[in-house]
Amino acid sequence: MRRALRRVKDWARALKREVHALYLAARDPRTPWPVRLLAVAIAAYALSPIDLIPDVIPVLGYLDEVILLPLAIWLVVRLIPPAVMAEHRAAALRAEGRPVSRAGAAAIVTLWLLAAAGLAWWLWPARGAAA
Repeated sequence: MRRALRRVKDWARALKREVHALYLAARDPRTPWPVRLLAVAIAAYALSPIDLIPDVIPVLGYLDEVILLPLAIWLVVRLIPPAVMAEHRAAALRAEGRPVSRAGAAAIVTLWLLAAAGLAWWLWPARGAAA
């Protein structure tokens, strides 16, 4: 059981690294622009909390993460020049060991808090409204 769990974790880590490499390749001018658009869309989908098939649906909920996303990544990687992809895979591997940016995390948390406060302010009933 532990071996299987380890293999799944290794696979997920490799997939995350591949998504990062795709993102880097999408920003590279040596990548053809239609492929760049596709790579950005797939990287955004992979990192997005919104799924094509919601995870709450038993079995089918994980279909996009287990089958569709790896297939889409594989197809786009084949469209990127091999030398460009190799360079960005190496960069993604080097970045894997770096610490996470605390400033970036703080900025994202701040944006979410501001959005939640704005939404609460907008939805909250007006105190001075006619009674």
